[in-house]
Amino acid sequence: MRKKMQVRKQKADKKAFPTTVFLVSLAILFSLIGLIFVFEASSIRALQSTGDSFYFLKLQLRWIGLGIAAMVIFSMYNYKNLYYLSFPLMAVVIILLLIVLIPSVGQQVGGARRWINLGFITIQPTEFAKLAAIVYFSSWFSKKEKGRFMPFLMLTGFLMALILMQPDMGTAIIIFALSVIMYFLAGQQLQYLLALIPLSVSGFIALIFAAPYRLRRLTAFLNPSEDPLGVGFHINQILISLSEGGVTGRGFGASRQKYLFLPEAHTDSIFAIIGEELGFIGGILIIFFYVVLLFKLYEIYNATSDHFGKLLSGGIFAYFGLQVLINLGGMVNLMPLTGVTLPFLSYGGSSMITSFMLIGVVINIAHQSKLPKN
Repeated sequence: MRKKMQVRKQKADKKAFPTTVFLVSLAILFSLIGLIFVFEASSIRALQSTGDSFYFLKLQLRWIGLGIAAMVIFSMYNYKNLYYLSFPLMAVVIILLLIVLIPSVGQQVGGARRWINLGFITIQPTEFAKLAAIVYFSSWFSKKEKGRFMPFLMLTGFLMALILMQPDMGTAIIIFALSVIMYFLAGQQLQYLLALIPLSVSGFIALIFAAPYRLRRLTAFLNPSEDPLGVGFHINQILISLSEGGVTGRGFGASRQKYLFLPEAHTDSIFAIIGEELGFIGGILIIFFYVVLLFKLYEIYNATSDHFGKLLSGGIFAYFGLQVLINLGGMVNLMPLTGVTLPFLSYGGSSMITSFMLIGVVINIAHQSKLPKN
């Protein structure tokens, strides 16, 4: 019996090996492209603020190393054990989201309190909240029960409230969308989701009008030229970057916007620098690789029969899809700018580690799924 199980496992590993190589290669390729452009976009700012033009490059390299290590660990760790870690993980994340709001602990940058400085490392709890939401809701919804809509709504609302207090509207939207998608994938009393639509729309409208800066961002989205030197400055500089890139781009290293014209050039707006230097063709290639990554994640979701694994892989698919959609939607002014990072490409340690960890989890799921032969 044990021999049969070992043979079955070896066959599954053999089928999943090309998928593993593909996902690892794609994640590392993205992170290396990001590393190059993080240096491109941040060297001037780093030299001005720290005296070392390689400052952000070195930090990003460290994050990539930690991310790859996390990916390796999670790819070997049986994803089914995450079921038992879901509650402790969510509890730790909630504690971190509370701690970051303490003025003497939470690090404030640009009016937002989103980081905790541990001395040797700075973490952003909201990024780990996305991971915790995927794992917790996968665990919670893996067994069918009635009457879970109100507790689900309360937990999602509580997480969003903690995140909005930082404030971080972009992550709050992702947490909400992730939660709703996972509720839908679990097939839980779907009629309640229809009732949630008008409630959520009115809630987000109320949040926009409750904070003047959010209303100004919405105004800038609707009419970027209305205040080009004020609230519309960021989106206007992004659009200038992309338009100056043209079809083939200015050429590698030839960006003008990186000279402190473009805000958040190495973080949220990294795609604008890529578009300026590599043009429309380079931008389309980046989008194509993201589509390929999402297709592979969907393939794993489709091949997974275990309900917990299916919800996990579906949540991971939704995470990458939402991050890419919201970031790129903001870059081309299809939706308001929200400060959401581009997976693997943008500068940021917590985002990088979370993305690699999720790739590691989905690799482990792939090894235990009935993937088609390549």
